[in-house]
Amino acid sequence: MQLEYFHMIDRIVDLNVDEKKIVVEAQVPKESTVFEGHFPGYPLMPGVLLIESMAQASGWLQLGVFKFERMPILAAVKEGKVRGSVFPGDLMSIEASLTYEGSGYAMTEAKIRVGGKLRANSALTFTLIPFPNADMRGYMAKVAERVGFPQQAVSP
Repeated sequence: MQLEYFHMIDRIVDLNVDEKKIVVEAQVPKESTVFEGHFPGYPLMPGVLLIESMAQASGWLQLGVFKFERMPILAAVKEGKVRGSVFPGDLMSIEASLTYEGSGYAMTEAKIRVGGKLRANSALTFTLIPFPNADMRGYMAKVAERVGFPQQAVSP
């Protein structure tokens, strides 16, 4: 995880496009400038970054389901709940499932667990757009390779 670059996902553990589900992992760094202010002496992963982590897991799921043809953009957070703290050094397991797709948008439900315990969950809505240009698609293809996205799901 590279917080400063908003690279929240380290690795795709399982992508099941038929069941429209994904499991990813994200290792919270032990040190980051984010934790200097959140909070001095008691560092916690900010809730907004937990939401972003669930959104990115959901985004990878959609890239797989839609065969890397459309780019999901977070449009709404519903029922976002932080149910427990996430600390530097924690390994987050993030699950997402696609619950709806149509009319240019998609919805997912996502959960974060640490050590098997639920720490956050949310329902997320995404706008689906064509990749704005070849550079953006190429960049995402490189990130996909870094996180272990199944390359057969990246159409040319």
